[in-house]
Amino acid sequence: MKTIIHKAASRGYANHGWLQANHSFSFANYYDSEKLQFGALRVLNDDIIAPKMGFGTHPHDNMEIITIPLSGELKHRDSMANAWLSVKPGEVQVMSAGSGLQHSEINGSQEHYLSLFQIWIMPDKHNVEPRYDQIRFNPEDRNNKFQTLVSSIQTDDEGLKIYQNAKISRIDLTKDNTIQYNTISKHHGVYIMNVSGNASVNNQTFESRDAIGVSETDTFSIKANENSDLLLIEVPM
Repeated sequence: MKTIIHKAASRGYANHGWLQANHSFSFANYYDSEKLQFGALRVLNDDIIAPKMGFGTHPHDNMEIITIPLSGELKHRDSMANAWLSVKPGEVQVMSAGSGLQHSEINGSQEHYLSLFQIWIMPDKHNVEPRYDQIRFNPEDRNNKFQTLVSSIQTDDEGLKIYQNAKISRIDLTKDNTIQYNTISKHHGVYIMNVSGNASVNNQTFESRDAIGVSETDTFSIKANENSDLLLIEVPM
């Protein structure tokens, strides 16, 4: 089994005033030749957006884009529906950019900051018809068990669908509990973001906003040293 630790403080950071962005991988003006991607996982941004601010209309193509609000309210509009949609904590949004689209993202609150993760996964099928979906997930369904948020469009697994043989899961693991994770394939890796808490994989401890990448194995265990909220992104390597 191969592991790599990315400490929270080692991420790329940009403060644009209205946007505070932490980049797990090279993005925009942040470049690190050692952090270009993790397999098919290209982007994991941890953003805080000021009230009423956001990203104006911009294009995407051939990328699977997953957004997970942590607090606040995201407002999204794209060229498929051209109507503002609200995405709140507990919900997850997926956009398959495919052959190309335009979209906008803003903080839907006049007073409160918006905190979110945005994930980009490189697809295994290109130039598909763009598609959008969002689902609300029950937090109780991830108490000490993996809750599937996103999986391949070719499987019958629960959750939202993307054009890649990947899986995104979340778990709230209580202190002193240990759980086994089985990968789809030995050719896959799992990038685990510690949203909050303190946990260990292969005797390596990672704390809030630290991440650990696990590869070259078909199974591994995670132990919670304290109550921990973990986001797992499994992708082909």
